[in-house]
Amino acid sequence: MAITADEFGDFYDQRLAASDLKRYREKGPRPWTGALIESLKAEGIEGATLLDIGGGVGVIHHELLAAGAASATCVDASAAYLATASAESDRRGHAERVTYRHGDFVEVAESIPPADIVTLDRVINVYPDWQRLTELSAARARRLCGLVYPRNRLFVRLAIFGINLMLRLRGKRVRASVRPADAIERILRDTGLTLQVCESVGPAWEVAVYRRRPGSP
Repeated sequence: MAITADEFGDFYDQRLAASDLKRYREKGPRPWTGALIESLKAEGIEGATLLDIGGGVGVIHHELLAAGAASATCVDASAAYLATASAESDRRGHAERVTYRHGDFVEVAESIPPADIVTLDRVINVYPDWQRLTELSAARARRLCGLVYPRNRLFVRLAIFGINLMLRLRGKRVRASVRPADAIERILRDTGLTLQVCESVGPAWEVAVYRRRPGSP
C-alpha cells in the first residue's frame, strides 16, 4: 500500500520543520538547494511565477521571490512545514505573494495552475510513484523545471540503505531511493523539456534544470 500524505506529514513534523528553519536562518540554503537557486536565476526569473513542490520551509520560494520572481505556489504534504514556511513568508514580508496548498501533489495536480518555474528539491527520491510525480510536475512547467535528486553511486546507495533501515526500526513508512537519471530525463524530455544544467554538488546530490522546448505544449 502506498504511503499517504498523512504519513508524510507525520514524518515531516514540527520538530523537523523548526530545525530546518533554524539552520536556514543561520546558514542560508544548503549547498545543493543553493546551486539549484543560482542555476534558475541564471536562466532568468524576473517576474516569473513559481510552483514549489514539497518545498519544506520554503527556502526556494523565499530566495526566488527576494531575487525578483513575482509569486509562488507551494504544495506540501506536511502541514507543519507549510505552517512554518507561511510564518517565514510573513516575517520576510512577501506573504501576499505566496499561495500554500496542503496535500499530495499527485492527487491535487489538476487543480494547480501551471507556473513559469517548477521545482522539486529532494522530493522524487522519497515519493513512491516518482515517475507520475515527475510527469505531472513537468507538465506544469511553462518554462523551467528544476530538480535535486541523489546521485547513483555506491556510497549514496549504502547511505540510503542505512537511512531506510533506521526508518524501518522507528516504524516509519517513508523510504528514500536512488532514481535512475536516464529515466528522469526521459520523462522530462517526453513532457517537452530539454536539459540545460546538470551539476553534481558534493558526493551525494545532482542538480538539474530543464527548459521547455519552443512549440512544445
